Amino acid sequence: MSADANAHAHANPNANANPNAKHISLAGLSLAAMAAPAAMAALAALALAGAGCTKPAAPAAATDPAALVARGAQLVTMGGCNDCHTPMKFDADIGMPVPDMTRMLSGHPEGAPDPVSTVTGHDQAVIGATFTSFKLPFGIVYTANLTPEPDTGLGNWTEEMFVRAVRTGRHMGGNGRPILPPMPWPNVGVQSDADLKAIFAYLRSIPAIRNDVPAPKVPDEVMNGIAASYDKLLAKMKGQAAAAAATQAVAQR
Repeated sequence: MSADANAHAHANPNANANPNAKHISLAGLSLAAMAAPAAMAALAALALAGAGCTKPAAPAAATDPAALVARGAQLVTMGGCNDCHTPMKFDADIGMPVPDMTRMLSGHPEGAPDPVSTVTGHDQAVIGATFTSFKLPFGIVYTANLTPEPDTGLGNWTEEMFVRAVRTGRHMGGNGRPILPPMPWPNVGVQSDADLKAIFAYLRSIPAIRNDVPAPKVPDEVMNGIAASYDKLLAKMKGQAAAAAATQAVAQR
């Protein structure tokens, strides 16, 4: 699962100076000048771009486990999940950072440095060296370990927990803290049940990597505000889906 900001830094991410951090402006919405509650709500909305889409028709569900995993691998690749959840490393042969597939989908490396630059002007994020940490106006967030490692990844998650998490924007099956920007969980959540189950089956099939991703450095009041914004968004999405279904029903008469 990738961030909406899929820009790739074309500098050596292993350097120790400020080039470690890449500035990115998201959707032209300046948060630097906003008060903290407004900034939080605006960036939450930004991560939810495209969330008004209705759920697509479910494809024929794969019954063969291997086919289910293959479908999940295809969806993870198409969704660009490795762009943010797999740490980047500089490939000298091709002259650019690429995902380090020895740490595939294991999230922000434990002990890796935070982004060092300051979010200023119209910039809304500074991205760390491995493209797995994001300094936002309200704090620093890290991409999660999606491997089936039981203590630091998704090893203890059930299929139902995974589906509910991406449908509600909450960790631990909808009962935990908000899934923070820039993770575009609504874009994942509108997929069919069959495709979400395929994604989970694939994530269960990959090598388990023990990597204890740090907790986000985000104040509680910001977390609460993002959670409130997500509740409003989900209500809006539900209304939009109902309206679209009604329009489709009329068109088919």
